[in-house]
Amino acid sequence: MSILDDHTKLIVKFCEERDWAQFHDPKDLAISLSLEASEVLELFQWKDYHEINKKELAEELADVYYWILLMSHYLEIDIGSAFAAKMKQNKAKYPIEKAKGKKDKYTNYQ
Repeated sequence: MSILDDHTKLIVKFCEERDWAQFHDPKDLAISLSLEASEVLELFQWKDYHEINKKELAEELADVYYWILLMSHYLEIDIGSAFAAKMKQNKAKYPIEKAKGKKDKYTNYQ
């Protein structure tokens, strides 16, 4: 069992104990994920990186992680495998010899 599985089980149990599954349709899960991601952005608004409160940032990133795992669970997506597949795609889109040290979008490497 992976750490992702362990964390997902904790989240699912947390929600089941509160009878919240009834509120967890895909649309609302996506909205919650987006809202939490926006809270990450809010921490950076009008600030230099060094002004960021890392404890607050960690909490907001944990909230994003929570919604990713919960959404993946309900939609039966193996997020670990999906991540591995996405990284394989990224390696193909951004080959080291073309992308190293550059910030261009992959379409500029064609």
